[in-house]
Amino acid sequence: TERALEVQRRRAEYLSFVAHDLRTPLFAISLAGRVLELKTKDRGLDSETSRMLNALRRNVRHLESLVDRVLQENANLETDVGVRLERRQFDLWPVVEALVHDLHPVAGRGGTQLLNEVPDDLVAYADAALLRRIFQNLVANAIRYAPRGVVTIGARSLGTGGGVECTVADDGAGIPEEFVARVFDKGETDPEAEGGAGLGLAIVKTFIEAHGGNVTVESRLGAGTTFRFTLPGKVVASG
Repeated sequence: TERALEVQRRRAEYLSFVAHDLRTPLFAISLAGRVLELKTKDRGLDSETSRMLNALRRNVRHLESLVDRVLQENANLETDVGVRLERRQFDLWPVVEALVHDLHPVAGRGGTQLLNEVPDDLVAYADAALLRRIFQNLVANAIRYAPRGVVTIGARSLGTGGGVECTVADDGAGIPEEFVARVFDKGETDPEAEGGAGLGLAIVKTFIEAHGGNVTVESRLGAGTTFRFTLPGKVVASG
């Protein structure tokens, strides 16, 4: 019975993680739909196009409500979900570039510029899907706190063992010193941020540690924030 309850709890926790990650692409889809409506408003839409835009808006709202419900129902779970990794070697630059492209509507809403400064010949050894989610949470978080600013995604080789260090830096408002030590704790969220569940950075920490890496944050009020995390290489020394 205890084992079954633990499996159920872990599944619910993972569902909570996935639901949180859906918020950013859903917001991008919703924003893209609104932009399309504004651009075509004066042209006079035919009935079929109008129906399609209405269906898009209606279904996005429905998905957003489902995501919020999942997050609310799982709000009291702990963040020690088991994560299954499917590691492989891949070029890191295209992963980041695709994410920058997908988040461009979100960044553009606040006038934030996204820069991909990952070397185009850098190879990472990780679960590509989880790594994208790590970057998505960090970049989306940076966009929120750097309106009309710049968010820079970078990475470098750690040399021996093929490890990689990645960074997501912004020139935004920064994090208060008393809050820095708690940013990765589940449930810690900016009280001024609407709809925050305090899961984004907890997800980041969980996924990075599942890879055997670690994550840190450096921040100064008024000077921006830099999140830095490592990913071990394919060969990890034992003992």
